[in-house]
Amino acid sequence: MVNTGMQLISFTCAVTGWIMAIAVTALPQWKVTAFIGSNILTSEIVWQGIWMNCIYQTTGHMQCKTYDSMLALPPDIQAARALMCVAIFLGWLSCTVSCCGMKCTTCAADDRHAKAGIALSGGVLFILTGLCVLVPISWTANTVVQDFYNPNVPVVHKRELGQAIYLGWASAVILMISGAVLSSTCPHIEGGGGYQRGYITRSFTTTRPSAPDPPKPITSNSLPLKEYV
Repeated sequence: MVNTGMQLISFTCAVTGWIMAIAVTALPQWKVTAFIGSNILTSEIVWQGIWMNCIYQTTGHMQCKTYDSMLALPPDIQAARALMCVAIFLGWLSCTVSCCGMKCTTCAADDRHAKAGIALSGGVLFILTGLCVLVPISWTANTVVQDFYNPNVPVVHKRELGQAIYLGWASAVILMISGAVLSSTCPHIEGGGGYQRGYITRSFTTTRPSAPDPPKPITSNSLPLKEYV
């Protein structure tokens, strides 16, 4: 029961992290305007995402425009597009595989060894999903920080880390931790073929039958004796 509860909690957290990754992919707040130096214009804020640029005005109006050419984008944005799409696909695949491998489902219930392998595969896929989210998020954050402290970059072109970056870091951590916990709840095979930490199985080891007890001698106390002439 404890392992089943841990599987449900880790699976729920992993699905939450996957939904957060989808939101990070769609949000344009990867890079936001940096108000430093003489750049004190606060009437509008520029948001830069991996799919579009948005200009948000203090009046409440917002205008967004998608990128015209993908090849003209910087390398970090191109890599972020590809890796985030891969992460979304891996997250969907991880959810499907993990559902089949969880002990609360009836899929492959007759073959416990296969079910344990499926659950382990789902946990590993969740970890790979978290890595695919972590790499573009960290790459973009590193680019933003380097440009911010680069004196050759004009002040109007400097950007700061947006909300999507922090949400992406949280999503990656949740996915990797949940995948590790989900993988650790799988049973391990012993040398004799039994399972530990999970599924309860019978042991079909052959045992030699014990030798029968030797017959007891008949004594005078057990049966009456007769005298024959």
